[in-house]
Amino acid sequence: MAENKVESLRGTLIVSCQALEHEPLHSSFIMGRMALAAKEGGAYGIRANTKEDIKEIQSQVDLPIIGIVKRDYADSEVYITPTMKEVEELMEVQPEIIALDATGTLRPQGVKLDDFFRQLKEKYPDQLWMADCSTVEEAFHADALGFDFIGTTMVGYTPQSKGDKIEADDFKILREIVAGVKHRVIAEGNINTPQKAKRVIELGAFSVVVGSIITRPQLITKTFSEALEN
Repeated sequence: MAENKVESLRGTLIVSCQALEHEPLHSSFIMGRMALAAKEGGAYGIRANTKEDIKEIQSQVDLPIIGIVKRDYADSEVYITPTMKEVEELMEVQPEIIALDATGTLRPQGVKLDDFFRQLKEKYPDQLWMADCSTVEEAFHADALGFDFIGTTMVGYTPQSKGDKIEADDFKILREIVAGVKHRVIAEGNINTPQKAKRVIELGAFSVVVGSIITRPQLITKTFSEALEN
């Protein structure tokens, strides 16, 4: 059922509707309306954080959802769906896809990605999983592990990808991933213009996630104010 629903994402836009606790729009109610606005604008899917936001979004739109839980742990740099606790929270609302950090960084309590993913597949064999990766090598590894979707979400956000930009050299990292994996690739990260979104689909991405440039007005405002200040 979920697989049939996510096929509608092929070649289309997924909008990331997230607001963290320190941000002005932090509210499940607001994220639900943000998702509705995204649907009205032509989005075919939503990426969302926390079971509370996802439940509200599901009450407003019937679109496939990529669910995550962002949570910090003192003993790990991994914060996107880092442990089974976060996965179990998400399973309460059953998003079509669950995304998690699939970098080489150890998870809380020193757990390796391979071991964690094996546990997930055993406990929830019918769930679809997305790997948030930061390098080509991590993407290839996640593909070999059996993730259903390979994402470029973490490019530039990890020590091993510091300085990398997903859009550099006509999306070279994305092109290498698309050419080297057998699972579907979701382009995500700094895709902040319609032209970039169109280009990643042309290069073979299954779908494209766009977030801050649509759903974080404080950051959008900053680009205008800084231009005037300069």
